[in-house]
Amino acid sequence: MEGLSNEIPFFIYPYPPEKALDVTKAKKRIKTRLATEKGIQVREVNLYDLSVEILKERGDWDEVLEIEPTVDKSEFTEVLRSMLNPQQHLAPAIAAKIADGGFDILFLTGIGEVFPYIRSHNVLNNLQSVVTGKPMVMFFPGRYEQSDTLGSSLVLFGRLKDDQYYRAKNILEQEP
Repeated sequence: MEGLSNEIPFFIYPYPPEKALDVTKAKKRIKTRLATEKGIQVREVNLYDLSVEILKERGDWDEVLEIEPTVDKSEFTEVLRSMLNPQQHLAPAIAAKIADGGFDILFLTGIGEVFPYIRSHNVLNNLQSVVTGKPMVMFFPGRYEQSDTLGSSLVLFGRLKDDQYYRAKNILEQEP
């Protein structure tokens, strides 16, 4: 977090989607190495796992499984979007997962698994007031494009351009 001038310490780690398994393995090694060599604790929140947890806790999981094969894909997506609204449901659930403060860095994962019913820029916008005082790294299967004229945008899977998001920094472009 050094060198940030009142900017939120959110970082994007973009990676080619076909490298997802390699990134997962590397992420585990990084977490272990940070803990053993530097004493830095990482808390990981996987959006897919969190979504399932939220739906089960609210008693909606069985209903979701029941209606999924019978409704139109776009209708099903809308149902999930309302059940997992980032402001009403995800941000508070993430806040609960990090409330103890027993970590130094938050890893946000599972971005590709929750598309299209959860959009990454919506999650980031809603976490600005939740994840404070500690850096967060979002592992993003795709590209984070930054342009002086067009702004910044997340391109999921290298194909699907999300709405613009300006505040996170590409961790690959940060000084060592």
